[in-house]
Amino acid sequence: MTTPSVSVALCTHNGAAYIEEQLRSILSQSAAVNQLVVSDDASSDDTLATVERVWREAAPTAAELVVLRNETPLGVSANFAQALRACTSDIIMLSDQDDIWREDRVAAALRTHTSEPEALLVHSDARLVDAKGTDLGVTLFQALEVGARDLAQERTSEAFSFLLRRNIVTGATASVRRELLEAALPVPEDWVHDEWLALVAAARGRLDHIADTLIDYRQHGANQIGVSAPTLGYKVRRMLEPRGERNRTLARRSAALATRLDELDAEAALVQQAQAKHAFEQARALLPDSRIRRVPFILRLARSGGYERFASQGRLDIVRDLLQPA
Repeated sequence: MTTPSVSVALCTHNGAAYIEEQLRSILSQSAAVNQLVVSDDASSDDTLATVERVWREAAPTAAELVVLRNETPLGVSANFAQALRACTSDIIMLSDQDDIWREDRVAAALRTHTSEPEALLVHSDARLVDAKGTDLGVTLFQALEVGARDLAQERTSEAFSFLLRRNIVTGATASVRRELLEAALPVPEDWVHDEWLALVAAARGRLDHIADTLIDYRQHGANQIGVSAPTLGYKVRRMLEPRGERNRTLARRSAALATRLDELDAEAALVQQAQAKHAFEQARALLPDSRIRRVPFILRLARSGGYERFASQGRLDIVRDLLQPA
């Protein structure tokens, strides 16, 4: 069996402090990387100079480097979409600029993609580390409260329904098959790229995961997208944050998903689920400012089963919708 070729989609923005360590971990993989696509989002530091120096020093002779330079920042998701579009290999590994890959990350992903050819996206757990690379004593799945039941659901025919309610895929740990990109790109404006790729993968094929921690996922306070420990204080703050743009964004996102699935001639049941999700999120976005006046609308949504089917925290989001200030 021919070994699939591998591209790495690496997005950067003022990443000079960490990019060398990440690049060297990518270039020292036990399985070959055939192409590195670096999409730089208007860095003003030495990020690209460091990339080119490390590439000269450590890159395999047969590997290809592609550097895309954005004079005006695109933002995280659009920058990743640009990098993914430029990748030409069979399997594309997503990469942040400030993490560190375990030397077998590529090999582990290739094993899973090869043994599970229908898996359009594979992701893994990660070890959370601080700015200096010190282990924080918690994994990514633990921090996100992703349990065995969640991971088991991802492998079933109910994966789309599960991911429609709650995303458990972190892009920095993900790899995708080229055919997924043909369906998933472009990424709609309101979506984060990893959530979007996961849902399209579930609609077009299936997902899989690797329970091992294949990267060190660096948390340093300047992450464009990071992870927060689910402490009680964090949950209370989220519960009481003002209503507004988040609710409208969720409604726009679900509308964009339903439209894309329809364009892709996805199964009618999946399109209907996305449309129902949109109706639910639209109703939440239109809840009255007055907490008292919200009550009958929220009760109606609760009786319909919408919170269990579509809210990331299930029935706990009923309390959130009741308590959030306008």
